Amino acid sequence: MGSGGLIGYLIAGIVMAYPFSRILPRVGLNPWFSLVCFIPVGALILLWVVAFRDWEPRR
Repeated sequence: MGSGGLIGYLIAGIVMAYPFSRILPRVGLNPWFSLVCFIPVGALILLWVVAFRDWEPRR
């Protein structure tokens, strides 16, 4: 794996972590859980957690 793969991996993690950090407080989770996106398959697991969690009503 060259440096291009690592840079692409970091960019993909950042691109996925920002939307998750905005969505997670709406389902009652800490936005810092969005850092799980940097773990392989972490974004997929986080997506399943968000999908099956009860969402708090918007104010």
